[in-house]
Amino acid sequence: MRELHSLPGYYGWNVVVSILVPALLLLIAWLIFQPIILDSQVSSKISEETIAASSLDLVMSDVVRVAEGLDLAVSQGAMSADMASSIRTDLTDVRSRLGEIGVALGSEVTAETLRAAQTYRSISGTGLLLRTIGVLAVGLIGFAVGVLRTNKDFRARNVVETVVRYILIAAASIAILTTVGIVLSLIFNTVEFFRLYPAADFFFGLTWAPSFGGGSELGIVPLIWATMYISLIALAVAVPIGLFAAIYLSEYATPHVRAVAKPLLEILAGIPTIVYGLFALLTVGPLLMNVFGSGGALGVSWMSGASSVFTAGAVMGIMLIPFVSSLSDDIINAVPQAMRDGSLGLGATHSETVKQVILPAALPGIVGAILLAASRAIGETMIVVLGAGAAARLSMNPLEAMTTVTAKIVSQLTGDADFASPEALVAFALGMTLFVVTLGLNIVALYIVRKYREQYD
Repeated sequence: MRELHSLPGYYGWNVVVSILVPALLLLIAWLIFQPIILDSQVSSKISEETIAASSLDLVMSDVVRVAEGLDLAVSQGAMSADMASSIRTDLTDVRSRLGEIGVALGSEVTAETLRAAQTYRSISGTGLLLRTIGVLAVGLIGFAVGVLRTNKDFRARNVVETVVRYILIAAASIAILTTVGIVLSLIFNTVEFFRLYPAADFFFGLTWAPSFGGGSELGIVPLIWATMYISLIALAVAVPIGLFAAIYLSEYATPHVRAVAKPLLEILAGIPTIVYGLFALLTVGPLLMNVFGSGGALGVSWMSGASSVFTAGAVMGIMLIPFVSSLSDDIINAVPQAMRDGSLGLGATHSETVKQVILPAALPGIVGAILLAASRAIGETMIVVLGAGAAARLSMNPLEAMTTVTAKIVSQLTGDADFASPEALVAFALGMTLFVVTLGLNIVALYIVRKYREQYD
């Protein structure tokens, strides 16, 4: 009897691939194109006068909310499916009826919006049924094809490995395309912002004073200064403590102490940043006020409120300790034992070995850990919102309240300004600036890592 070309398991996986790949491709294509077709069909039910009075996006969002509210009412038994399809605004207060089941609508439901929502529900229901039938049909066809071509001459292993390779390529492409999409969205909106606001005033302006009524001063310098100031204080707290903790855990601690101390230290990484922000606002800030504030222990009035650069920086540094310690610990443990043995064999003490052999060998990874912590500090929002205050100012005093780029991105996108106004679009310019700064840090880190890696390889 002639042997099979591939192991039996590959033939089974070929059938699985024949089912899943076409079905998933159909499902993905359906999920991409169905909303486009659905919106075009539903938007045709909306008059030009309604669109002119608001905008198509806002009207469609109302239609979707009403449609989802009707679906929820049907699922909870508050109304029948026939009633949801035939309900009228002149006979029923739709907004109040949906409000009874917890669906909050911002305005009255017009007859036009209700008709569009009912059309949306009808098309969505039909589309769901067709999608289910289509996916099952394609899966069954794939199963039949996979079974029929299974024979001793079929190269199942080659087919399966090719499909797996394409899946890996697709996964990598998704990650890359997501990054490209994020960058492009920032670039387009940033370019639009600079069409409305001078770039020189943005990058070199020393005043941040947005005004939703117009006449804003949107200089980024105070925000960049506060961001870097708080990040430096955070690193000054996190790097020594985290690095010393990593050295102790990897080189001096007993296995029992390490098994207990390292998980306890890493618990800090799992605490939500909003909790750190509350800790800064309610504990660290008042504590600093008791020392540096008016009537404090030192009898000085350097601090006028609990919010300050030092408050946010110190708490952020505590948050970054596990990032530095955990990564540095793993990097130090990765240094070959032969390097330790060689140093000790030449007569060096344990501390000399750590200082002159282990740390230089682990330096590229440690620099990477520090830069990762720096990027994390630059992008932090909640701690600086609660701990640093909201004042955009240039000052060397770490006990004064300041604000950062990320905090202002949040505030500018949650205001009442039109999304096409400079006061809203400036958030994208701030985000792009932060992206470039972080990218620069990563490039510097990569250069340092490569330089020292060549030295200690």
